[in-house]
Amino acid sequence: MTPLHGIRVLDLTSYLMGPFATQILGDMGADVIKVEPVEGDLVRAIGPTRSPGMGGIFQQNNRNKRSVVLDLKQPAGRDAVLRLAANADIFVYNVRPAAMARLGLSYEAVCAANPAIIYVGAVGFGQDGPYAAKPALDDLMQGMAAIPSLFERAGAEGPRYIPMAMADRYSGISLVNAVLGALVHQLRSGQGQSIEVPMFESLVQGVLGDHLMGASFEPPLGPPGYPRHLSHDRRPFRTADGYLCTFIINDRQWRTVLEAIGEPERMADPRFATLQSRTDHSADVYAFLDATFRTRSTAQWLELLEKADVPAGPLHTLESLLDDEHLKAVGFFEHHAHPTEGTVVSLRPPSRWSRTPLAIDRLAPLLGQHSGEILREAGFTPAEITAMAAAGATSPDAAGR
Repeated sequence: MTPLHGIRVLDLTSYLMGPFATQILGDMGADVIKVEPVEGDLVRAIGPTRSPGMGGIFQQNNRNKRSVVLDLKQPAGRDAVLRLAANADIFVYNVRPAAMARLGLSYEAVCAANPAIIYVGAVGFGQDGPYAAKPALDDLMQGMAAIPSLFERAGAEGPRYIPMAMADRYSGISLVNAVLGALVHQLRSGQGQSIEVPMFESLVQGVLGDHLMGASFEPPLGPPGYPRHLSHDRRPFRTADGYLCTFIINDRQWRTVLEAIGEPERMADPRFATLQSRTDHSADVYAFLDATFRTRSTAQWLELLEKADVPAGPLHTLESLLDDEHLKAVGFFEHHAHPTEGTVVSLRPPSRWSRTPLAIDRLAPLLGQHSGEILREAGFTPAEITAMAAAGATSPDAAGR
């Protein structure tokens, strides 16, 4: 028994934010039905692949789902979605709400088919603001949330995006949180509702949660910006033979480390005496650490810092991360035999549950792999499925699947 066993999710999302979120729900045991257009999710084509439409990014964000092809621009495809929604608990989409309305799949239309449904829009911007109709993607969201400018403010040559789809993933987790909260309300009251999860506001909450600082007060007690995070020297420290990822935070850690390297008197320096003074003098603190960490090897520092109970570890590359001893020990990389893709690597759900453990029960589906199965579950007759396939409203072979 998984935590979301018996919960059905109708997933009309594509690309990354929505699929990542619905994959988490699938990992929790929800029956996630991925509704794809005839050409499939755009991400299917990204990266190396053994079979068309089964690229690596798609596989890492679409496990524990079933795929049904439906052309929502055809009345038969739209009507099929509404029939599927009648037996779903959660409906998730990530196109602009105006487009959903044009398709005849607004909240009002879906609610008419299932008044208890949780209707969730993964949108770029809150729909009551001037940006409501704008399209959105990860790079844009990072930029508008000021993340690239933080690199420049910290001394980089110019603004840069974080080299991963951080906005999509951060917002995707926000979407999961919203869904689970609404699901608790639905299970208690029987009531559904419409929810929007905007990427922009979700990301800005995270950025300003760190950096609002003095502007948290009215009038402001200082400018926005967390000095330590914005220090030019906040980066992996060079050691005598490599790099080290660490930072000494509290007074106890500082005293222990300074005693171990023979400089206990430094705690009497006003710049180092307290957490606030070290924050205010981040440049001096980083300069000291930069010079100090160069004096010993990475292994020597890791041993010393471990004894001092200071968070520390090596600087991984993508390649060395795949060989990390901890990830291997906890079984993070699972190897599965995919029916068409051979052996594939899956990243197991990171959380551990004592009573309802999560599992990878389904590998990423082929495009439309479950079209016939899903339509039959919704009550479609073989003749109806055949007619839809002939009209291009579903997979050509849906009647046989």
